[in-house]
Amino acid sequence: MDVSARNVVVAAVVAMALVCALDLTDGRLGAAFAVGFVLIVITVPMAIELRSVVVAGVLPPALLIAALWAVVLIEPSAVAVHGLPKDAGTMARALAAILDHGLTLVIGHGLALATIVLRTTWGARAR
Repeated sequence: MDVSARNVVVAAVVAMALVCALDLTDGRLGAAFAVGFVLIVITVPMAIELRSVVVAGVLPPALLIAALWAVVLIEPSAVAVHGLPKDAGTMARALAAILDHGLTLVIGHGLALATIVLRTTWGARAR
């Protein structure tokens, strides 16, 4: 059973919030954030209605940026980027965090797009 785009986006945001909360228990973002993000963005194209699959294609960058922005607002010290001054402002921390997690975004978004291609291919064959 496919889920509507709205419900999938809400579930992805809630899941990302839980991943962030769990990963911040030690005060820093780490590998759990990256793995959780990738798993979430791969799951979205598998759960969403086939006609709404575009949402799954644009969700990864928005989800990563929103999650990192929220982390910077809630716990700025969790963003530990090499070369970032300790007195950096909110915007500088958010940009540094986004750039620092660029590889995570590329991997997650690439896998999400590959999942979309596979899903649409299988969906066309099933019809």
